Amino acid sequence: MRIVIAGGGISGLSLAYWLTENTVRQLDVTVLEAEGRPGGKIWTDRAEGYLCESGVNGFLDNKPRSLELASRVSLEAIRGDEAAKKRFINSGGELHRLPESPPAFFKSSLMSLPGKLRIMIEPFISRGTKDDETLADFARRRLGKEAFEKLIDPMASGIYAGDPEDMSLQSCFPRIHEIEQTYGSLIKGMFKIMAERKTKVGAGPGGTLASFREGMQSMTDKLALVLGGRVRLNSGVISVERAGEGFKIHLSDGTTVEADVAVLAVPAYRAADVLRGLDASISKLLGEIQYPAVSVVCAGFKKEKFKGLRNLDGFGYLVPAREGRRILGTVFDSNVYPGRAPEGYALLRTMVGGARASSIAMLEDGKLLDTVMAELGDIAGIRAEPDFVRLYRHEQAIPQYAVGHPGRLGALDEALNKHRGLYITGNAFGGIGFNDCIENSYKLAIRILEETE
Repeated sequence: MRIVIAGGGISGLSLAYWLTENTVRQLDVTVLEAEGRPGGKIWTDRAEGYLCESGVNGFLDNKPRSLELASRVSLEAIRGDEAAKKRFINSGGELHRLPESPPAFFKSSLMSLPGKLRIMIEPFISRGTKDDETLADFARRRLGKEAFEKLIDPMASGIYAGDPEDMSLQSCFPRIHEIEQTYGSLIKGMFKIMAERKTKVGAGPGGTLASFREGMQSMTDKLALVLGGRVRLNSGVISVERAGEGFKIHLSDGTTVEADVAVLAVPAYRAADVLRGLDASISKLLGEIQYPAVSVVCAGFKKEKFKGLRNLDGFGYLVPAREGRRILGTVFDSNVYPGRAPEGYALLRTMVGGARASSIAMLEDGKLLDTVMAELGDIAGIRAEPDFVRLYRHEQAIPQYAVGHPGRLGALDEALNKHRGLYITGNAFGGIGFNDCIENSYKLAIRILEETE
């Protein structure tokens, strides 16, 4: 059976690996990647002794599938330093440490006393009744306006670069949605789960931040190496058409490839273009998923330039929208993982843009760098010139799970059922994270094997 996968990012490569590693059937698997390198938006850049991640810079070690895949391709994950647990929120012109326990929460100056008391009445708030609710509406309803603005909003922008006023709670934070629906309250639910498991639990995903010594690209490079000649670079797919029981796949170089099974593991907007001639309804659904622009600015400094500055010893900070700043947040990468900067230097990684400020991400290089440096000065007191700079732009960066996303995915599945042998995967559907992509590829591999017996 010939299986052709369009897209050589983590979704396409891990799917190809799971398919070729099955011991039941021999499959002819090909991965077609439009670029001259595998990995998609996962790209690790080494320069002047620094290790810069242009995209994702880590994953949580709470999902065994990612660690299993790493082990299978002889990669060892490294955990983030203890400093990674110390995180900050920029509020009122100051960096406030994010509380990690109830006592720390009550001592923290991040929230006002009325804001703290509003959170404490959360167990008495009625369960939500909407099928799908925005993250903003959910947070204001359950936790209050201040908690939404200072805690939930920056978390949303930090993970999704999204606008909570549009984001689907059910799709973006399914764990939180599940706890409310099951227990009627987040606080009640977490206490009951802790009692059942006899361990601490939170509404978030949990786990410890992890990466690889040579960066996240190590995984996609290893997968491409293992797959060998099955991965074809500089082979962009422009359209797919039905050919009997299978498919004819047209490439950008004018050639065609035939397949019994076709999988699109490309961004939703690319899949929309590819499938426009095959099924306009699928193309329309895919085209509705938005991808705002995000830029990443990596700046290296001699550590001696930070003397006298506070709050630069943790993971980094996020910026709530209410602060009116022009960045989403900054990660102190060299605090989190070893080998991210030369000895005696520090590496800071700042994210700009997102759903509420895409235009800032696309500023010309000089203006973008000036914007970031001005914000680092105002927020963290860093007014020294950087010794090293790298800018990475993603004009269409992170897929947005807007309200109605669950219904859109249901309609997409229904439409795909009419095209036996055609599948779509990637971070626009069942989770945007590294772990999600690997887990979803594993499940899709099993599904393909079952449906093509």
